[in-house]
Amino acid sequence: MTEQKGTKNEAGEINLEEVGKLIADMERDLAGVRTGSADVKRLRDEVETLKNVLNSPIRRHHWVRDGLHSMREGLDEALDSALAESMKAGQYVSEIGRILGL
Repeated sequence: MTEQKGTKNEAGEINLEEVGKLIADMERDLAGVRTGSADVKRLRDEVETLKNVLNSPIRRHHWVRDGLHSMREGLDEALDSALAESMKAGQYVSEIGRILGL
């Protein structure tokens, strides 16, 4: 699989600027979701956790990678729920996969 330019640097580290943009977009979209389902709560928690990791003075790429994998799993699980109707879940799954080089 060919990686797109800008997703990882030569050391294989994730582009944290892209992750930050993705988190901001997801946070905005999740704010508009009114459902209190477990899937939405999990995604909100994952977004908040990853946001905290990105704002930490110590940024560990493996923490970001783990957080992105968790978010991707949460989005996959939510595709069959009401969240899929009110959020661009498929787009986020694709974007996370691209960032992770999947």
